[in-house]
Amino acid sequence: MKAIDLFAGAGGFSTGAQMAGCNVVWAANHWQAAVDVHLLNHPGAAHACQDLQQADWTQVPAHDLLMASPACQGHSRARGKDRAHHDAQRSTAWAVVSAAECHRPAMVLIENVPEFATWTLYPAWCAAMNALGYALQPMILDAADHGVAQHRRRLFVVGTQTKHPIELVFPSREHVGSASIIDFDAGRWSAIDKPGRSGATRARVACGRIAHGSRFVMPYYGSGSGLTGRCLSRPLGTVTTRDRWALVDGDRMRMLSTQECRRAMGFPDSYLLPKKHKDALHMLGNAVCPPVARDVINAIRSQA
Repeated sequence: MKAIDLFAGAGGFSTGAQMAGCNVVWAANHWQAAVDVHLLNHPGAAHACQDLQQADWTQVPAHDLLMASPACQGHSRARGKDRAHHDAQRSTAWAVVSAAECHRPAMVLIENVPEFATWTLYPAWCAAMNALGYALQPMILDAADHGVAQHRRRLFVVGTQTKHPIELVFPSREHVGSASIIDFDAGRWSAIDKPGRSGATRARVACGRIAHGSRFVMPYYGSGSGLTGRCLSRPLGTVTTRDRWALVDGDRMRMLSTQECRRAMGFPDSYLLPKKHKDALHMLGNAVCPPVARDVINAIRSQA
């Protein structure tokens, strides 16, 4: 099965498609750094760096599966106040319609935040896909249910050239705790009681120790997991585009490393990312978890 990857980013969809036995023949993104990373990891695919709303779809190779992760910031509850900018980001979803109209692949798979389904134009977007012959099956999946050491709820919309939406059946996978992604011998540690440490951080550490003992993870920036963090036997909370999760070990703590965040997303350790942690985390936080993509594609193929 041949696949293409729109808004490919770090390549989570492409990696998951390869896990499912697909041949990714083309990938595109507007950010050159992301295209470069995708090329390093998927050298067999043709690549384009461009605004996909301006793409000439006749130049894209024939394919059976169209995968796309349109910009999610315009839909996410974490979006900023720049409405015009986010309106432009929301419109990227229409590139999927244009690509599907040109090639009419047998299957289309879209990933976004759950709020995508509350977009004012979502019914119109669905109607456009229906007019092209696609029966749509939206579903919200948590990466933790697919063996990823992270709770990450995302909307997947499956489009097939069938009379009715297909019902997908997924394998039952146990949740994996964040302990599986952590290397306690790595990273840059600092003392919890160092001068300048905020009172809020100290309080959260103290509560975490009572709830979980000497080792646990907690949000260092932002909210989530209450005031106590979470034990290492649970999946991590959602990996975002900026540093968020801190690891506490006795009287020391540090932020999760690039390697640990890559594992929390379900990418293999050998997957190449930018050397700068900030750039790597930005790509990972926007990515699709490969094991989830693998399971969805395998489920689609089993019903085809």
